[in-house]
Amino acid sequence: MKTRLTELLGTEYPIIQGGMAWVAEHHLAVGVSEAGGLGLIGAASAPAEWVREQVRKAKALTQKPFGVNIMLMSPYAYDVAKVIVEEGVQVVTTGAGSPEKYMSMWKEAGVKVIPVVASVALARRMERCGADAVVAEGMEAGGHIGESTTMALVPQVVDAVEVPVVAAGGIADGRGIAAAFMLGAQGVQMGTCFVVTKESQVHENYKKCIIKAKDIDTRVTGRSTGHPVRAIRNQMTKEYLRREQEGAGFEELENLTLGGLRKAVVDGDVVNGSVMSGQIAGLVKEEMSCQDLIQKLVRETEALLGNK
Repeated sequence: MKTRLTELLGTEYPIIQGGMAWVAEHHLAVGVSEAGGLGLIGAASAPAEWVREQVRKAKALTQKPFGVNIMLMSPYAYDVAKVIVEEGVQVVTTGAGSPEKYMSMWKEAGVKVIPVVASVALARRMERCGADAVVAEGMEAGGHIGESTTMALVPQVVDAVEVPVVAAGGIADGRGIAAAFMLGAQGVQMGTCFVVTKESQVHENYKKCIIKAKDIDTRVTGRSTGHPVRAIRNQMTKEYLRREQEGAGFEELENLTLGGLRKAVVDGDVVNGSVMSGQIAGLVKEEMSCQDLIQKLVRETEALLGNK
């Protein structure tokens, strides 16, 4: 399981936990990092001081490498970008945009920068501006998604760039990790299966929703707005898709989902909230610790690749 990604990150295994908004806080990040992967704190739209506090709490609990995910559309993105440097964060992953304007500041501070990309063009651009690796995320993933599938996107990105490529979207077991390696990836990023871990602080209702989900239970809302999001189907997705079909405008649709993720993650409202999850939810059957999950993933992958 030693790859260019483990060398870059200083981790035991080439497994990154997704920087999921409202889900990826310091308890989860520490759990993953302590288990040998790379845990991430998801900054999402949170203020910089919240991120600083989370980083300090994580540092108090682990000596292992961990990182921060920045959503570049956040109004606090610049302030969070500075916190990354000020707090000595080792790795940053980025989503929803290009991190080019922060690149020189981060590189001078020795931060490893790994943007999430949904196309070959963006992967090439990120490499040109100094990215250390890229996460090629297919549309099987939960939350905000692109158009290409993981199976199609990963090998094309691998062929297009020299930096290590991390596969994401639709990976929940050793079969998915082994497949990612066969496609040329140097590691994987996983989200949905970490939501259900013991260290994850999400509401029990959210975890149960994922554990109960079948292969056909996710829906994509927001295609008409240009911001597609994958979540487990419920009353909210049903209403959203109905209004979307009727031609509702961006503002009306946006108001329908405002605060929806927090509603599901924190309050446990899995009827009207946004239960973001990947298509792979049907493979996630039980809650386990990050340690047990990562050891299971490693055993399965090594058995398939003949490393044992």
